[in-house]
Amino acid sequence: MAIATPQAPSSARDATRRSVAGSVRAPQLSASRLTTDVRLPELPEHIDARAYDGASLLRETVAGARLTPHGALWLLEHADTEAIREAADTIRAGRYPDSRATFIIDRNINYTNACVIKCTFCAFYRLPGSPDAYLRSMDNIIERVDEAIAQGATQIMFQGGHDPDLRIEYYENLFRTIKSRYDLTLHSLSPSEVHHIARYSRLSISETLARLKIAGLDSLPGGGAEILTERVKREISPLKNSAAMWIEIMDEAHRQGLRTTGTMMLGHVDTFRDRVEHLIALRDSQDRAHAALGPGTGYRAFIPWTYQPDNTVLGRSVPGRTSSEDYLRTLAVSRLVLDNVDHVQGSWLTVGKATGQDSLRYGADDLGSIMLEENVVSAAGVVEKCMTNDAMISLIHDAGRLPARRDTTYRVLETFSKGDSGFVANRVHA
Repeated sequence: MAIATPQAPSSARDATRRSVAGSVRAPQLSASRLTTDVRLPELPEHIDARAYDGASLLRETVAGARLTPHGALWLLEHADTEAIREAADTIRAGRYPDSRATFIIDRNINYTNACVIKCTFCAFYRLPGSPDAYLRSMDNIIERVDEAIAQGATQIMFQGGHDPDLRIEYYENLFRTIKSRYDLTLHSLSPSEVHHIARYSRLSISETLARLKIAGLDSLPGGGAEILTERVKREISPLKNSAAMWIEIMDEAHRQGLRTTGTMMLGHVDTFRDRVEHLIALRDSQDRAHAALGPGTGYRAFIPWTYQPDNTVLGRSVPGRTSSEDYLRTLAVSRLVLDNVDHVQGSWLTVGKATGQDSLRYGADDLGSIMLEENVVSAAGVVEKCMTNDAMISLIHDAGRLPARRDTTYRVLETFSKGDSGFVANRVHA
């Protein structure tokens, strides 16, 4: 089977991107410089089709052998889609034999859209001082949290732009205020926001995370990863922290007892090699967490989604969206590679509900949130804008899986069975 391979930029497209990157000027920062000793994996650009026997490679992986980086790259480049799917689904079923597929109710609250990082794939940000830049008031934030709780939310995700006017005290006050009023989980910020806060507050990453945790941060989402190779970072987000620094921040979060998630934004300037190097960087990071801290630490889940080009600078040179097959193959290979990460989450926001449902056959055991609010990815165009609780339950049920609502820790709160007059909730945990 011929597989369409993501290509590194052509010379013409590369020139366009250099022009875009060159037009992005770093602000004059009054901020500390942070360094890391993390070393990222490196792979050859391609693997010869004759290097592996696909059936043997997948059989060994399903049996428990660790998939090598070269083997993972070979699968993405050469393996049959159905064979990858079957292997990933077998591993998923072995981990979760009750066939449940989980989801969560939460709200993404974007506290500001003011940002100086100018990621070329982002249509959400506005430069500080722009007429339509905003910083939400505390009253507005509390109103949004109240609305979320009324709809069953157990988690709030605060994420926003990199505003040079916001120091760590702003976030400490925000988290303390929310925690003093509500019994919910703050799964908030991202490594890039932590990096920004540390620089402008002239703190180390360790100090920044420690203070945020004391203020009420419960876990750290994996936003800002995009693709964890320095080549891609330089092309699409030249002012953001490096790929190695992203991993360093997650390693430090794990050392401080924070759980996290890993993410990937695929389908732009990335190649299969980039994706595998990204997955191996996450797997190595998780290995370090488990070696130092034991099981039940580090990344809870891995969440891939697809690049959206609308209204973005990058969309001028990369105007298309990748295929559903490319997304599903990458998701399945991620389940095979990440043998030390418990959960793989399928997407519906960027690929549509049908492909999201299909992801449950490609190794995913979770469909994420119904998303009471999401503005960042949506600004660049999405296939689906919203999802109701009933629609999510039906989507999972129609895929032949047991719908289960969870919390941030993946503790199942209730399952849903089909009755004569609709779905019936079966409470598991209060």
